[in-house]
Amino acid sequence: MTILLLLVPISVLLLGAAIAAFAWAVRGGQFDDLDTAPLQILADDTNPSDAD
Repeated sequence: MTILLLLVPISVLLLGAAIAAFAWAVRGGQFDDLDTAPLQILADDTNPSDAD
Protein backbone atom coordinates (compact mmCIF):
# COMPACT_ATOMS: atom_id res chain seq x y z
CA MET A 1 0.00 0.00 0.00
CA THR A 2 2.88 2.37 0.66
CA ILE A 3 4.03 1.91 -2.94
CA LEU A 4 1.04 4.06 -3.95
CA LEU A 5 2.67 6.98 -2.16
CA LEU A 6 5.48 6.68 -4.71
CA LEU A 7 3.58 5.63 -7.83
CA VAL A 8 0.83 8.27 -7.74
CA PRO A 9 3.18 11.29 -7.77
CA ILE A 10 5.34 9.66 -10.46
CA SER A 11 2.28 9.07 -12.64
CA VAL A 12 1.14 12.67 -12.13
CA LEU A 13 4.60 13.90 -13.17
CA LEU A 14 4.55 11.68 -16.28
CA LEU A 15 1.09 12.97 -17.18
CA GLY A 16 2.34 16.54 -16.82
CA ALA A 17 5.32 15.76 -19.05
CA ALA A 18 3.05 14.25 -21.70
CA ILE A 19 0.75 17.27 -21.66
CA ALA A 20 3.74 19.62 -21.87
CA ALA A 21 5.18 17.66 -24.83
CA PHE A 22 1.83 17.77 -26.61
CA ALA A 23 1.46 21.52 -26.00
CA TRP A 24 5.02 22.07 -27.27
CA ALA A 25 4.25 20.11 -30.44
CA VAL A 26 1.05 22.06 -31.06
CA ARG A 27 2.78 25.41 -30.56
CA GLY A 28 5.64 24.25 -32.78
CA GLY A 29 3.30 23.62 -35.69
CA GLN A 30 3.60 19.83 -35.81
CA PHE A 31 -0.11 19.41 -36.51
CA ASP A 32 -0.64 22.28 -38.96
CA ASP A 33 -0.62 20.34 -42.23
CA LEU A 34 -1.62 16.71 -41.87
CA ASP A 35 -2.76 16.19 -45.48
CA THR A 36 0.30 17.05 -47.56
CA ALA A 37 2.75 14.38 -46.40
CA PRO A 38 0.52 11.36 -47.14
CA LEU A 39 -0.33 12.74 -50.57
CA GLN A 40 3.29 13.47 -51.53
CA ILE A 41 4.13 9.77 -51.56
CA LEU A 42 1.51 9.25 -54.28
CA ALA A 43 2.78 12.05 -56.52
CA ASP A 44 4.90 11.13 -59.53
CA ASP A 45 8.43 12.44 -59.80
CA THR A 46 8.78 15.36 -62.19
CA ASN A 47 11.95 13.96 -63.75
CA PRO A 48 12.39 10.20 -63.12
CA SER A 49 15.73 10.07 -64.95
CA ASP A 50 17.35 12.04 -62.10
CA ALA A 51 16.49 9.32 -59.57
CA ASP A 52 19.64 7.32 -60.34
